[in-house]
Amino acid sequence: MNKIGGKWKPVIIHLIRKDCNRFSMLQKAIPEISKQMLVNQLREMEDDSILERIIYAEIPPRVEYKITGYGQTLLPIIDSMSEWGLKDLKKSSK
Repeated sequence: MNKIGGKWKPVIIHLIRKDCNRFSMLQKAIPEISKQMLVNQLREMEDDSILERIIYAEIPPRVEYKITGYGQTLLPIIDSMSEWGLKDLKKSSK
């Protein structure tokens, strides 16, 4: 559970899955996360082989994140967590 545990990792994976795959895009999409926390979460998921960091040989350099094949195996779990969260929100709002 450490690999996708915590507040931000499922959110980051979900956004990267939806083509929000650059650091600046992730920062804009999650304004509540600090720059350092985002860096740490991305590095941890890269170290855990969930994400791949792709550096393009351009000027200025462009870096994108991609979900690896191993990371793809987590998507059904994240989908289930999201579905449960939506149901819980509906239940809580009654």
